Amino acid sequence: MKQFKSLILSASTLFVIPALILLLFRTTRFGINMFSPVVQIVAGSAICLIGVALVVITIRMFIIIGRGTLAPWDPPLRLVTEGIYSHVRNPMISGVLITLLGESLAVGSLGILAWAGFFFLINSAYFYFSEEKGLERRFGEEYIEYKRNVPRWLPRLKPRKKAGGE
Repeated sequence: MKQFKSLILSASTLFVIPALILLLFRTTRFGINMFSPVVQIVAGSAICLIGVALVVITIRMFIIIGRGTLAPWDPPLRLVTEGIYSHVRNPMISGVLITLLGESLAVGSLGILAWAGFFFLINSAYFYFSEEKGLERRFGEEYIEYKRNVPRWLPRLKPRKKAGGE
């Protein structure tokens, strides 16, 4: 059931809203395409697969390691800092953004590109003003130390080593 709730949130952001954008604006092309349509579709689809894989991996980590979901009503009980989370604090959002950018490239949609930008801005504000403060309250010094050593958006090349050499 936890997986289902997480998939509904992700599917809405990744597929339902982009489909609505395409339906409402009834146009897909940027106007100026630098690639042949085949190259654009293949490249966009490959980027989408990378993004979706990252989303699936991070949701799975929340469920298995964190014992919760990405849903605000069922957050992880344990702070997840392993794997991709040792490189960047918000890899799930990065996966969503990568997917949206791939979708916008594959179908040539300026609307989906704008949705990706809006999604990023909203999440940036949410993480800064709400999420991080809530994580500090829930996980205390563990999260504060993690936040000090792992960047919010741009991944570090080497994984963070936990205090005490764990």
